[in-house]
Amino acid sequence: MIIYEATKQQFMSDVTEDSIAVKIHNQFVQKVGRVSMGEINAWNNSMNYLYKVLNTPAIPDDAGIAIEYKVPASSRRIDFMITGLNEKDQYSVVIIELKQWTSVEAIENADGIVETFFNRTKTKTPHPSFQAWSYAQLISDYNESVQNEAVQLYPCAYMHNYVKVDNDPILHPVYDPYLKSAPIFSKGDALKLRGFISTYIKKTDRNKSLYLIEHGKIKPSKSLQDSLVSMLQGNQEFIMVDDQKVVYEEALRLVEKAQAGRKQVLIVEGGPGTGKSVLGINLLVEVTARELVCQYVTKNSAPRAVYMKQLQQNVKKSVIDNLFKSSGVYYEALPNEFDCLIVDEAHRLNEKSGLFKNKGINQTMEIIRAARFSVFFIDEYQKIAMHDAGSKEQIRRYAEQMDADIIEMTLASQFRCNGSDGYLAWLEDVLDIRETANAEGFDVDYEIRLFDDPNQLREEIFSKNQMSNKARMLAGYCWDWKKDGKNNPGVHDIELDEFQFFMSWNLSNTTTWAIDPESVDQVGCIHTSQGLEFDYVGVIIGEDLRFEHNRIITDPFKRAKTDKSLSGFKTLYKQNKEEALQAADRIIRNTYRTLMTRGTKGCYIYCVDPHLKAYFQRRLAIQRQAAMM
Repeated sequence: MIIYEATKQQFMSDVTEDSIAVKIHNQFVQKVGRVSMGEINAWNNSMNYLYKVLNTPAIPDDAGIAIEYKVPASSRRIDFMITGLNEKDQYSVVIIELKQWTSVEAIENADGIVETFFNRTKTKTPHPSFQAWSYAQLISDYNESVQNEAVQLYPCAYMHNYVKVDNDPILHPVYDPYLKSAPIFSKGDALKLRGFISTYIKKTDRNKSLYLIEHGKIKPSKSLQDSLVSMLQGNQEFIMVDDQKVVYEEALRLVEKAQAGRKQVLIVEGGPGTGKSVLGINLLVEVTARELVCQYVTKNSAPRAVYMKQLQQNVKKSVIDNLFKSSGVYYEALPNEFDCLIVDEAHRLNEKSGLFKNKGINQTMEIIRAARFSVFFIDEYQKIAMHDAGSKEQIRRYAEQMDADIIEMTLASQFRCNGSDGYLAWLEDVLDIRETANAEGFDVDYEIRLFDDPNQLREEIFSKNQMSNKARMLAGYCWDWKKDGKNNPGVHDIELDEFQFFMSWNLSNTTTWAIDPESVDQVGCIHTSQGLEFDYVGVIIGEDLRFEHNRIITDPFKRAKTDKSLSGFKTLYKQNKEEALQAADRIIRNTYRTLMTRGTKGCYIYCVDPHLKAYFQRRLAIQRQAAMM
């Protein structure tokens, strides 16, 4: 998606008329949503500088201009692109990362990271050349048409407010690999940047490069489960951008600091699709390569089972077993027995361990005690069971008790739901989890559809699954998992008699439901899908989520008796009715938020409650109307 698109001549005219920021703003509001005044001022400032750079006949008037292009499979946006043909008549795109910065400090012990000031606060952030280079890599990786047509990408950065000095930190030798790939231009370098652009943009391509970038075929995004083997062999499967890169480098710094003797705890908050699991695996690989004892920890067994099956053909079982662990195995661990423990889905940690929850004291405490350095990836909106006890507050409390340094960071970059932060915010607003600025809609790249008949939904999922075995049926846990059908696909747990729709829950002898081809015939629940991703998901919303009295309500009494996620609800209900209903309400809403964000490309929905379907239809109609404006 491109916010503003024009020829160079039109862009120059819009800047001359002082309408460029207004036009960008209007298009941004229509296509994405609200925008801050700071961003409007930044557009106005930067575009005037670029006017001076482009004000030359050496750059053709009919070269293409694109402003605020959303990078495929992420929520990142490229500030400015100019397109045309180079001297070999190849399609060429100059990518410009714009910065308003006036000061920078180099960081020598981190790859591609600098310190600068945002709102008077010193902040670590990727070097502008790293940013420009990483965006070019993402376009190359995910846009098949760009690859097939051999579109040449030339990234650079323009810091038009930044005055360079001798031995300037922005040009520190530690950044040489990225400076060579994406040169940096600062205040006084307008003519140098003009020369850089005119070297690669010789004549018009009649907007063909922009068309390929905007409308080109997008390759399927990589999934973590498909890339594990290559990652554990040390290959870079995912380009880390922006806050991902900052968190990764900070974690590696803390690894070294912990080795010096002081315990370190890193809390990383991020919603679905922000790359928490990818980051965790990258850290596991790098820390292990440094010959330190590191393990990847999850409470949920489904991701571990998938990871292990994907790896078992190439890696010894003993190695796999030592890398991936349950959260309930550390109650007997010695203090600082491990150099690093990486906890994914930390919100799902229990108080105690063991089959009967009678071992140990507290899983969060035991992990912090057992590791010199512990990383907790957390999203408290993904708590989906009464006994999910992990929280930032609890991590802080135990870290302080053990005299650990505590660092908190946030992941905002979206890599799921077609990189749409807007879809996630819209969904949270629709489910009444929290009010967001995306009440009216989200980026149109994500496919969300409502179905009148669950059979039609299933047929669509079956069709999508034929492409790459990456489409699955999911449902809220409102149907009992019948004991005599746990290993028998002929026993149908989910029955919607009105439509003659019958399906089984995932079989208990299939621990890798997410990747087994025959699993498309079974319906997964929250416990078999959390922490994993697919291209498309078909979600059946049961009677535990309904629309009544002009609002969404939850009903824990419509949950299946076999669902353990509300274990303890009835006891608490007898003791404190209001507290029990509030706890169950959060769990049910969080469950559907999680199920409806498992698909990277689309989410298809069938609602048992017709009033809920009508509500979703109204919200989608508003979204589509906003997208067309």
